[in-house]
Amino acid sequence: MSKRLQVLLDEPEIREIQRAARAKRMTVAEWVRGALRDARRREPLGDVAEKIAAIRRAARHSFPSGDIEQMLAEIEKGYGSGGPEEP
Repeated sequence: MSKRLQVLLDEPEIREIQRAARAKRMTVAEWVRGALRDARRREPLGDVAEKIAAIRRAARHSFPSGDIEQMLAEIEKGYGSGGPEEP
């Protein structure tokens, strides 16, 4: 079911929106729906405090990792060989 939304804009704003819609060969209504859809996608979902708490919980863990210089050297060696490392 569709619902109507009324938004009041001043003249300079509506002219700018009309120009933007015309440039994309869209109606103002299509352009506004697209703009609102894009804005909704950019809005973060979920509680920010919960997200931060999850990051803090994850940061408490310690996992083994290789020496960065050794890993980079192995990567570079792999790029240069053109194939799997020979024994």
